[in-house]
Amino acid sequence: MLIPHPLLGLRDAQEFTYLGDANLLNRPDPTAPDAEAAFCDYVFLRDNPAGKHRELWFHEQGDRSWLVVTRDTLTHEISDVELATDVARRGK
Repeated sequence: MLIPHPLLGLRDAQEFTYLGDANLLNRPDPTAPDAEAAFCDYVFLRDNPAGKHRELWFHEQGDRSWLVVTRDTLTHEISDVELATDVARRGK
């Protein structure tokens, strides 16, 4: 599988480490009244969808950037790739 890195162009997926769901960027507020329950869900509950899914990938064998890759888990077709820092700044 080739991942179209936003800065470096097409890169082999073997250069990357897969972390999981991109919702990990949306950390719960530790000062919220329900912080304990929110962090429990954040750490232990994960979706395993069939179809389009936003994932975190780390470019370990390259520029060490974090990417949010939108990929179809059934076909491995990649429809979008963004730097995780850009996604985090937008808050989405």
